[in-house]
Amino acid sequence: MKEFYVMDYKINGLSDTLAINNAIIDCNKNGGGRVVIKSGEKYVAGLINLLSNVELHIEFLGFLFLTSNLDELAVIKQNTINKVNVPTYENCDYSGQPTQAFIKALNASNVSITGEGVIDGNEEIFYGIKNKWFIDGSYYPRVPLVFFENCQNVKIKDITFRRSGFWTTHIIGCKNVEIDSLKVFNNLKMANCDGIDVDASQNVIIKDCYIEAADDAIVFKNTQYGKRYGDCKEVDVLNCTLISTSAAIKFGTESWSDFKNIKISNINILRSNRGLSFQLRDKGSINNISFKNIYIETRRFSSPHYWGKAEPIAITAVDRTEGVSCGTISNISFENINADSENGIFIFAQREGQINNIKINGLNLEINQKTTWEHDTHDLRPSYKYGILNAKLNALYIYNASSVEIKSFKYEFDDKMS
Repeated sequence: MKEFYVMDYKINGLSDTLAINNAIIDCNKNGGGRVVIKSGEKYVAGLINLLSNVELHIEFLGFLFLTSNLDELAVIKQNTINKVNVPTYENCDYSGQPTQAFIKALNASNVSITGEGVIDGNEEIFYGIKNKWFIDGSYYPRVPLVFFENCQNVKIKDITFRRSGFWTTHIIGCKNVEIDSLKVFNNLKMANCDGIDVDASQNVIIKDCYIEAADDAIVFKNTQYGKRYGDCKEVDVLNCTLISTSAAIKFGTESWSDFKNIKISNINILRSNRGLSFQLRDKGSINNISFKNIYIETRRFSSPHYWGKAEPIAITAVDRTEGVSCGTISNISFENINADSENGIFIFAQREGQINNIKINGLNLEINQKTTWEHDTHDLRPSYKYGILNAKLNALYIYNASSVEIKSFKYEFDDKMS
């Protein structure tokens, strides 16, 4: 494999951004290969355009930092920045097309980010309102750390992403994606810093990853912008450890087309606000999803800053916007699930039968008090009609769902919760 060392392009006072992009262009023009940031090197860059047949490789103790100069990050013409006038937990509608990005690949094939080095998102430059539980951004949407659109044969392996100020890894309209041994260390207070967003993509495998993120760790989406690329389908997630102040694994809320044939197995969810969450809010539907061998540990976090109330499993289908009916959730299976939570399982549909054919086989649930937050609520945000739902604490709450089959379900409340 041909190797192109970034240090060789750092000449004549060129910025790090130009040096890295020039190395990528040279690599692409010469038939492809590896662009290398060597161990011990540190670069600060703006928008990096990753091209076909190029592997960006950052060696152990190599660092790539996001610049503080936001003018270097534009991907499409932007005349104004949308300042956050209300908290993003109240309004975070997003089409899925960013106006800025750090590492971007568009219409490319055979693109990779590898190595045991670090890519740092410089989160502090995005801070808006802060309190002891939550940091909101100063504008929205902000800068995804990695944004791959309409790419084929994508690989992200061994690398560490950290301190992202927005969606960390946004894969939109891509096919044949492998994310292997990725490590994400984001601030557990930073809003909207999802770990991996699989958006309208097909044939994806995510394995052996470790993710800490204040927002959802692994989330499946079909954004309005992404729906041009079809459904989110044929995805395997296995052997991952996830920590999230929101949901460890989530479907939605952006759901403008369908989710199909997704298998999730051998997952450890620790210290999270929600475990497995379905938040269907738009026109799409969710079908044929399986969970197997999952350990879930949840606790309640600050209300109202985070959606969710420590449900180990939450399946909800309610309309985001009046007059736009959300789709259906069907053929969902859970097998060998063990949970230590501060709430029970929550299944809620706005209309009868919108949730159907749910199978639970081998679920052990312990409900223990871990915090002093309220214990008699569930969360249906975002929705024009619903918000926080007052409801007595239950091991299992079902409303407007049909054909729910339960086998071997054991639960226990501690004395403080009964």
